Amino acid sequence: MKLAVFIIFFVFCVFSIEKAHAQKDFAVLEKNVNVRAKDLSQRLNATKDTLILKSKTMIQKVYAVNMDYKREVDMSVMDTSVKIPLKNLSKGKHVFVAVQSPMRFVFVVKIIGDNSVLLAMDDTKVTPKK
Repeated sequence: MKLAVFIIFFVFCVFSIEKAHAQKDFAVLEKNVNVRAKDLSQRLNATKDTLILKSKTMIQKVYAVNMDYKREVDMSVMDTSVKIPLKNLSKGKHVFVAVQSPMRFVFVVKIIGDNSVLLAMDDTKVTPKK
């Protein structure tokens, strides 16, 4: 009986510590799940502060409109991949449009975190700056 109580207490402590050290995400990506959008890869890097777009065909332009209907991102790309830093965007919902003539792919990035500094060792590990 004491062993069962100890195991339950130990598991509870481990999960509590893990939740306490969990880092809040800087941004959340809501991908375009349309079948036609499968050729455009949309993802965030490990620190979730950069949007990475890749495609087999050329991405001509990327722009984003925030909740106040202002364009905070408006860039001509003319490449098959692009990395867009999200640190300079205001908090809130941003509707991104990636233009691949004649199609336009629409997806949403929600900026929820503050601009704390993080260092990425690679795309799988995140290390906070001291």
